[in-house]
Amino acid sequence: MKNLKLFTALFLTSLLTFTSCQDEIDNENGNNPNTNSANSETAKNLERASAYDGSFDDFLDDTSCSSVVLPVVATVNGVQVSIISQSDYQQVIDILGQFNTDDDSVVLQFPFAVTLSNYTEVVIASQSDYDEILAVCEGLEAAGESAIACVTFDFPITILTYSLGLEQTGSVVVDTEQQLYTYMNDFGNDQLFAINYPITATVEGDSTQSLAFNSDAELQAAITDCLGIEGLEEQAQNTADELELILVDGVFQVESVIDAGVDTAIDFAEFTLDFANDLSVVAENVVSTTVQDVLGTYQVTSETEVFLNLSFTGNLAFNLLNQNWAVTSFSSTSISLQSTTNAALTLVLTQI
Repeated sequence: MKNLKLFTALFLTSLLTFTSCQDEIDNENGNNPNTNSANSETAKNLERASAYDGSFDDFLDDTSCSSVVLPVVATVNGVQVSIISQSDYQQVIDILGQFNTDDDSVVLQFPFAVTLSNYTEVVIASQSDYDEILAVCEGLEAAGESAIACVTFDFPITILTYSLGLEQTGSVVVDTEQQLYTYMNDFGNDQLFAINYPITATVEGDSTQSLAFNSDAELQAAITDCLGIEGLEEQAQNTADELELILVDGVFQVESVIDAGVDTAIDFAEFTLDFANDLSVVAENVVSTTVQDVLGTYQVTSETEVFLNLSFTGNLAFNLLNQNWAVTSFSSTSISLQSTTNAALTLVLTQI
């Protein structure tokens, strides 16, 4: 508990320090445009990008500021699961994925340990302890001070140190993310530093690529871009959740299916589409009871856009709908889609 309170105090102090000092200290000093103070934007970027990233088990603990140290016992939607290693994560994911609009619940059995953004490990003895961790993380995320996961540095990196009079005082070689985080976190206000460019890093944006950087400005631009992509991905995920609720809550009909300018909606005029919470969809013929239902599955996914994947079997006409569709617009009553493999193919579903 003592370590937990120390962590909370340190991170809150760090948050307040960044907020209060950011406007008072020039990010660039002297003749070297890459020379920085401890409170510069570059210092903050280096620390955030090298902080421990706990986002890989967010489905388990719902926070990217820490990860759960295994083994741990969890109750997932009422089912108790023993998670011994990361291979057991799939059990949790499978249970959570059984239904797409239910209220998922993961309850971790106390006590358990977590690894924090500063690489320290603490034991969580109670829900109040855990609430402290979550509150600190929410504060960091709201202030834009949480870990940057979309940039992974290649090591080693050499950091040059300078006096406040801009005389070089030495250099430090860091070989790991944890070393870089610790170095930047401990860097004092009585000296300056500069990255010995060029450096390289893997950057995740529209695609994952290895980039070389020759200045603080280039590094800042890449971080800004990839954080922007992350924001779009988060927004798309929220939109996908909203679309899933609309699908499950309604019954739909095919308003139009336009392929290269030709509308073939008449082929589906007698059918309604009923999307179930278990990711199945049934096309029911509401005109003739002798026509068998057409069974299928669906999945809503997202990247920076939202997609609806449809897969039907047993009816040739429905093969046209077996596409991965990009969601171009939607409301509570209408969903407009475009095939991701054939831009000339569009589909509009309307709620009955």
